[in-house]
Amino acid sequence: MSTNPPVDTAVSSSVSVFPTRGVTGADGSSLRSYCVVGSGWAFTSGLSYYTCRLAHAFAEQHRTSVILMRRLIPRVFYPGRDRVGQPVNNLDYGDHVPVFDGIDWWWLPSLWRAARFLRAQRPDVLVLQWWTAAVAHSYLVLAVVARRLGATVVVEFHETADTGESRLPLVGRYVRLIGRAIFRRCDGIVVHSEFDRAEVAAHYPVGDLPVRVAPHGPFDHHVAGEPAASTESRETDDFTVLFFGTIRPYKGLEHLVEAFDSLDDDTVAAMRLVVVGEPWEGWTRPLELIAASRHRDRITLVDRYVHDDEVASFFAQADAVALPYLRSSASGPLHIAMAAGLPVVLTDVGGLRAAAGDYEGVVWVPPADPGALRTALSQLLSRRGERYADPRSWADTVTAYDELAREAGR
Repeated sequence: MSTNPPVDTAVSSSVSVFPTRGVTGADGSSLRSYCVVGSGWAFTSGLSYYTCRLAHAFAEQHRTSVILMRRLIPRVFYPGRDRVGQPVNNLDYGDHVPVFDGIDWWWLPSLWRAARFLRAQRPDVLVLQWWTAAVAHSYLVLAVVARRLGATVVVEFHETADTGESRLPLVGRYVRLIGRAIFRRCDGIVVHSEFDRAEVAAHYPVGDLPVRVAPHGPFDHHVAGEPAASTESRETDDFTVLFFGTIRPYKGLEHLVEAFDSLDDDTVAAMRLVVVGEPWEGWTRPLELIAASRHRDRITLVDRYVHDDEVASFFAQADAVALPYLRSSASGPLHIAMAAGLPVVLTDVGGLRAAAGDYEGVVWVPPADPGALRTALSQLLSRRGERYADPRSWADTVTAYDELAREAGR
């Protein structure tokens, strides 16, 4: 399979779940137009799905286009290098959303074509998704082009800095240098929580730029039909606790495995731990603990990046989700779990209280505390079959953006 798809202005390799929407108001007037810049499908991650969902949320009310960052870094340096370019997504862009796929880190000729696409779309607002230093140099050029077109430039933060990148020499200095140039051309900032607002202000020279807190919308594209899985469709009667997401030092999976290993035999006899995730940054400690666990026969490990079909199945088979993060601004697996209505054991760190504080299915625990996790796991058994309403809405996200666009509009 080719890992270098041709530059095009549309993406059509997967199945879109979005209907076509209108782009004019009830009075026939043109609505504000957005161009969203974010992660593409070659280096698929949670940000690839977020970019797609945000674009389609905008398209419910506004004319919307998308520029995808395609080749983020040299493939040899990417933790998930073996799957780069392999399709794992069912979610994709509808025909009513023009897409440029995409910009490569080495720029030519993709950056020139992206600039031409941006000029053709002439958005009122350019939205830059910030999650990795790898895109900073490209974002600076797009911000310059957008400002010359008279567009408002907004940066939406998902991370102030990737935990893996922040340990690399000179990366912090590089981001500060390019970041200053980007923020001089920026008109507004979007974050997911007040915690993130403070983090951004501490890391970047955003000055008195207007800031809006926009909630992360639901990830219900992995939930087919009714959130609760029927008993007939389940593969086991065990109470299944799911950990889902990349396995990295900040995810705290080792504490969850330690907690599961400390459960008494009677509790474990009714429970199964399912761990699904691709190891990153050479972090193998959780895998070593799983291999050595006295309850190894009650743990299922899938240590790879899984296709969307499998994602839906894992969450449909789960009775609860455990996310023992040591730090986090937002979490895609959390929003999948909330969309499925599942009970969630969640550490009270970073922006997670804002993300799930009004979700009735959360069991809060302190970070790096296997004892508290063990107690929470034991209590989960009484929640078998319980499902909860997801309080999140993409409409709220779009409203926050529209308010910022009016305030910061050039």
